Amino acid sequence: MRIAACLTWVLAVAAKGEVKTETVEYQQGGTVLEGWLVYDTSVKGRRPGVLVVHQWKGLTDYEKKRAEMLARLGYTAFAVDIYGKGIRAKDAEEAAGLANKFKSDRALLRARVNAGLEVLRKSPQVDPTRLAAMGYCFGGTTVLELARSGAEVAGVVSFHGALNTPTPDDAKRFKGKVLALHGANDPFVSPAEVAAFEEEMRRSGVDWQLTVYGGAVHSFTDWGAGHDPSKGAAYNEKADHRSWEAMKAFFAEILK
Repeated sequence: MRIAACLTWVLAVAAKGEVKTETVEYQQGGTVLEGWLVYDTSVKGRRPGVLVVHQWKGLTDYEKKRAEMLARLGYTAFAVDIYGKGIRAKDAEEAAGLANKFKSDRALLRARVNAGLEVLRKSPQVDPTRLAAMGYCFGGTTVLELARSGAEVAGVVSFHGALNTPTPDDAKRFKGKVLALHGANDPFVSPAEVAAFEEEMRRSGVDWQLTVYGGAVHSFTDWGAGHDPSKGAAYNEKADHRSWEAMKAFFAEILK
């Protein structure tokens, strides 16, 4: 029985195919960008596409790993590049400068993320009628701006992202649903900012959800953020697991 069970497991693994990755170079406004496309070759035909937006240091192995995890769930994932080919922050100070450049120019931020969305939309593995976006920290802010731009996406997921915007009335342009995943003790996103986001969603009639994880601070999904919440940013295993499961349920709902 054990031999038969092992053989069944081996055959099942072999049948899964492999996760294929492609580096994709594209442009926005004359700036060369470089993203990362991931999909499972065992999934036949076109499948839903998910845009993955990086944290404030730029596209790193962290986002690529998340994209691979999405591919193993049956999605085609495109880890987008907001900053530009080869532009990656060396430290927190440089990351803050890069992120603030785009946070202070939301039109440029929207243009960059929409350029990535078009790459995903045109991928031969993707059903262009079933698209979503997710992002971490800076990326969470970015996918909310993507929705505010009126992009044709079924929904967006923000993981511990800033929730503010200089143009809250643009939420009326939302075409899809919103899931915001937030650490209850995040010192970088104030209760007032959370309340303003809730009011923005209500006033605009958006189909939205806000899930708050007790004990979690900023960057609660980031495996490399350390484990000391007193620093304001730290990994939280429970919040990471729960938020990923919430995202999976959300995508199952909106990308049927």
